[in-house]
Formats: sequence, C-alpha cells, structure tokens
Amino acid sequence: MPNEISNLLGDFWRYLQQPDLLWQIGVLLLCLALAYFAERRVRSRASSHSMDDRLAWRYGQGGLKRLTFPLLALALVVLARAVLRNWLSVHLLTLAIPLLASLAVIRAVFYVLRLSFGNSGWLGSFERLFALLVWGIVALHITGLLPELIDMLEGVSFSLGKQQFNLWQIVQACAALLVTLLAVIWASGLIEDRLMRAEGLDGNLRVVFTRLAKALLILLAVLVGLPMVGIDLTTLSVFGGALGVGIGFGLQKIASSYVSGFILLLDRSIRIGNIISVGSERGQVTQITTRYTVLKGLSGVEAIVPNEILVGSVVLNESYTDPHIRIVLSVQIGYDSDIEQAMRIMVDAARTQPRVLADPEPQAFLLAFADSGINLELGFWVDDPQVGTLRLRSDINLAIWRGFRSAGIEIPYPQREVHMIEG
Repeated sequence: MPNEISNLLGDFWRYLQQPDLLWQIGVLLLCLALAYFAERRVRSRASSHSMDDRLAWRYGQGGLKRLTFPLLALALVVLARAVLRNWLSVHLLTLAIPLLASLAVIRAVFYVLRLSFGNSGWLGSFERLFALLVWGIVALHITGLLPELIDMLEGVSFSLGKQQFNLWQIVQACAALLVTLLAVIWASGLIEDRLMRAEGLDGNLRVVFTRLAKALLILLAVLVGLPMVGIDLTTLSVFGGALGVGIGFGLQKIASSYVSGFILLLDRSIRIGNIISVGSERGQVTQITTRYTVLKGLSGVEAIVPNEILVGSVVLNESYTDPHIRIVLSVQIGYDSDIEQAMRIMVDAARTQPRVLADPEPQAFLLAFADSGINLELGFWVDDPQVGTLRLRSDINLAIWRGFRSAGIEIPYPQREVHMIEG
C-alpha cells in the first residue's frame, strides 16, 4: 500500500508537468461555467411562477433544479472529452466524469430527503458528510486503492453465534440499510400525503395509519436490507429476546404509553380540540402522539400527559359528544333579603351575557338555610368551553353584586350568636 501511494503521487506530479493539462483545465472550467449559468436560468424561471405552479414545481420539477448543474456539466465534459481525445490527453476530464456523476447522485438522494423531512438543519451537515464519503469512495476507485481497502476490511472478522462476520459485510449492511431506508422515507412520505388529503377519513385514523405504515416499511427495510449482504436474521434472535426482556421490565412504562397512544388514536375517545380534565390538569388537546398527549391550559401552559394515564384513569371530557356544559355560581344572601328578587337578579345577570345559552335557560335555586345566610345557586349553559369560563364567571358575579346593591340585598358576613348566662 505505501509503495502504490508513492507511485501514484509520482505519476500525478509528472502529469501536472504536461502542457495538455492547462487546456483540460480551461475546458473543464468552461463546462462548469456553462452548467452554472444554466442552473441560474432554471432557478430564475422557478421563482417567477405562481403559488400553484411553485407547488407543482416543488414536487414535479424541483429535482431538475438541483440536478441541472451536475447533469449538464457531466454531459458537456463527456462531449469535450470525445472531441479532444484525438489531439490532447484527457485524463483530467476522465477524472471529472465520475465526480460529477456522484454529485448528481448525492443531490438526487438529498432531494428526496428534503421532500420527506423539510428543511431540517441536520440535513445540510449530513449532506456534506455524505458527499465527502461518496467522493472518497470514487477517488479510491479511480486510484485503484479501493480493492486493497476492501481486502483489508474483509481480513478483520469476528463471529456472532455460528455465523462469521467481517468489517466489509458490516459496511455493506449499513449501505444497504441506508438505501432501503431512503426508499422507505420516500414511500412513507407519499403515503402520508395521500392519507392527509383523504377527506372521508378521521384525523386520528390518518395519524394511526401513517405511523403504522412508516413502522411496517422500516421493518421491511431491515428484513430486506440485511439478507442482501448475507447476514442471517436468525442470528439476531438472541438480541431480539434480550430487547423483549428489556422492554418488559426496564421500559414497561414507555411501552405502556406507546400502546395506550395507539388505543387513544383508534377508539377516538379523545380528539384534537377536546377540553379534558385529568387529575389536576385541564386544558385543550392540541397534540396526540403515540407516547404522550399535550394539553394547553387557559394560562398558555402546556401539560405533557403520558398516554398511560389517560387510558388508566378517569378523564373528564367536556366536548366528547356534546360541547354544551353547565356552569354553577353560588351566592349567599341574608335572611332579611327578598329571596325571589335575588333569584330574578341572578337569572337576569346571566341572560345579559352573549355566551350564555337561552336554551336551556339560566335558572336560580334555593339550596339551603345556612348558619350565616341563605345559599342560592345560579346554573347556566355555554357551548364554547374552549374559550374558558373565568371571564364569564367574573362578569356575571359583578352584575349580581351590582344588582344586589341596587335592590338592597345583603351578602352577609359569617355570623354567630353568643348568649351570656348571668351568675
């Protein structure tokens, strides 16, 4: 290996001293410049389209925008090599062909990834790393060092059970899994897009089917990718058993939450937008995942509730089948007050609020004769509990207090009668 590297460096130095190299560099730069300006032309035409055309451009011709430069540069270099090979040495142009082809492959792969994941921050770094890896392999192939590297990797072997493995098999397995996973990501993106546009399908079922499809496709990718490089899946049964034991004991809570998440999504007992109360938490359901459910309270604080709790405890759903809820306000008046007038004031205070429903109409009730006064109750109905009830309660209480003050109705303090016995 060291002798071949030194010979390679010597050949490269002698090649740099040839006069034909300058002509090849000039032709190569010309081809790259033409391809660059063609790519700019394609991008400017994409930005001039309407919004509907831009959506079609993204999914239909967006790949052409990323592949214009490497494909056109590759075609120009191949044409230039065919024309100049009769007069000049074209080794540099021959070296540029696989590099441009690999660039086209890299851009095509990451075009699919960006459609599936969006403009995620990690894709940029991963694309550069992937490009360096591919170009490194191409460079090893061109220089003739790749076969020796493969032989060296095959020489490092180890056994797992009854099967023998080597590092080259592991590299092939990783590459096969990467290719199949890219295909899975692309297919799952298509399935998710079709499911999300299905109008007759419930929102929870769309999420369930999307995640089930993605999980099954990933499992299929593993089952297909590993046998392609000669890895027997039966040798992984020991690890599968250990993983099952780990899930059964150490990951019991997490596994229970995931199973509970699928139950919630399938039985649709809790949906996005419902107002629920579980334990001390109350809020609107904004997100349901396979592990947890997000409740957004009226204060803006979001509570992340494990799905296991929602399945295993009593949940108060204020909008399960009917969004109408009854709100109760309690008031105490003095024994010298006019009870019927007080009840009419309470009902009128509720009727003046636009959120209070007229049917069923607000009603006031006499609950009990307490120690310090008479306990009254006002009940009324609303159909928008997601807006909250604190402001509504405050407005009605304020209207009752004003009405009581105008009518001379007393809201008593706590009272006690003390009798003094002489002697």
